[in-house]
Amino acid sequence: TGSVFSFVLAFGIALYAGFFMLRDGRSMADGLLRSLPFKRDIADQLGQRFLTIVRATIKGSVIVGLVQGALGAITFWIVGMPSVLLLGLLMAIASLLPAIGPAIIWGPAAIYLLATGAIWEGVVVLVSGIAVIGMVDNVLRPILVGRDTGIPDWLILVTTLGGIAMFGLSGIVIGPLICGLFLAGWSILRDQREAETAALQA
Repeated sequence: TGSVFSFVLAFGIALYAGFFMLRDGRSMADGLLRSLPFKRDIADQLGQRFLTIVRATIKGSVIVGLVQGALGAITFWIVGMPSVLLLGLLMAIASLLPAIGPAIIWGPAAIYLLATGAIWEGVVVLVSGIAVIGMVDNVLRPILVGRDTGIPDWLILVTTLGGIAMFGLSGIVIGPLICGLFLAGWSILRDQREAETAALQA
């Protein structure tokens, strides 16, 4: 009960804050960029990098969820499970949860099939869940996020897993975001040093 209340409260606060961020987002972002202790062009680069990574990670999470839900629905249809569309939708939503994700849906389904004597059906769901549905996140997310952010695929995977371990569900966005901002700052510093060196040599 306490967990449900905390979730509802947090969700309500997020909606309330989200309204003002959507309404005043541009002015808030502009004020934040002006307040950063950097030159405006550097602040603009970091702000653009921030938006790119957040959009890419959210888009990647949605696409991965839809793919995992579709694969789950197809698997359940093959083995003759009822309500495959509902189970696929639940799996797509569960894919946002860290660590276990879609296994919340296909795991109990496989156990139920095995327990009721549907051996090959349970084995199919189990194999599909581990080898296909479970691997989609590890394969698609680095490709989708890395393509838009310019961060290497392996680094997206490592920072996503590290972000989940440190921050929970929000680490899906925070992990790659920290990595992207670090790489952007590193790139800006390198370009400045190269420009200073070229000016001294001239």
